Amino acid sequence: MSSTTAPQLDAVELKSRIGRFQQAYSDIVTQVRRVIVGQEEVLDQVLIALFVGGNCLITGLPGTAKTLLVRTLANTLGLDFKRIQFTPDLMPSDMTGTDIIEEEPGTGRRTWTFVPGPIFANILLADEINRTPPKTQSALLEAMQERSCTVRGNHYRLPSPFFVLATQNPIELEGTYPLPEAQLDRFLFNVMLDYLPAEDELKVIGLTTVVQQAKTDPVTNGDEILSFQELVRMVPIGESVARYAIDIVRSTRSTDANSPDFVKKYVNYGSSVRGAQFLVLASKARALMKGRYAVSYEDVRTMTIPVLRHRILVNFQAESDRLSTDDILKRILEARPAPKA
Repeated sequence: MSSTTAPQLDAVELKSRIGRFQQAYSDIVTQVRRVIVGQEEVLDQVLIALFVGGNCLITGLPGTAKTLLVRTLANTLGLDFKRIQFTPDLMPSDMTGTDIIEEEPGTGRRTWTFVPGPIFANILLADEINRTPPKTQSALLEAMQERSCTVRGNHYRLPSPFFVLATQNPIELEGTYPLPEAQLDRFLFNVMLDYLPAEDELKVIGLTTVVQQAKTDPVTNGDEILSFQELVRMVPIGESVARYAIDIVRSTRSTDANSPDFVKKYVNYGSSVRGAQFLVLASKARALMKGRYAVSYEDVRTMTIPVLRHRILVNFQAESDRLSTDDILKRILEARPAPKA
């Protein structure tokens, strides 16, 4: 099994790029910490999504700083940021843009002119994505997977890098439209935001109820983010670690002969192959962020729940027993311990 990917770099250049990656990661965290309090695990997961080049679904209660986190990251990364507030009357053209007829002064000649929509940005915040009908939600599929959009038969490339960071409220379900499984599968992570500890809430009060508001400074740019994404894919992963990642993903499928009995009892559909791809990529990014140059079993186990929690469809029996996808994945990790070195 190949452990490296092209392009090949000499040791000095590779060491320099790794050093710059880790310095940029440290600087980003420092800047974000000026505005965002706590949520260390959430911040790491969103940064992993950016370093991998994946999209991220952020699920949290109102007032847990979902929008603020995305806006702060965009400012820190020096990227173009756009926000779309999803509503029931939002149309696909409101995101992608549309063609309009313009008349040339003097000649009176009319031509079609494309007016880009807010999707033409580096970071797109899809706020309350589950509040718009499936027709509009599906307009994001091409952008999320192909980094492009099609309007009236014309194909347009989106800026690079491009990320969709979507938010949704897990408790207010009236008037919402659950995301289709095909769209959920395009998200690298489903990040869960919870309440802050009391001490962190006290820090939030100190930051947000004063005259002077905290601000961040850009510490990188789009070209460097693309370079980091290439570097992450160059991180080697041993065959045994890769097989372990595949084993965990296959264990989520009730149709697999080697899946645990509780999976066959509670799960209708398990993770796709895309889940295995994202699990390995996220593990590579985490290893590099932690200062290591190869993927470990710990990286795979840590990334399993956020990568796979939205790729498992449980049945009525699981709902009756009040088991969530997180509960199923925790039991899979218990049933599939990391091999000993």
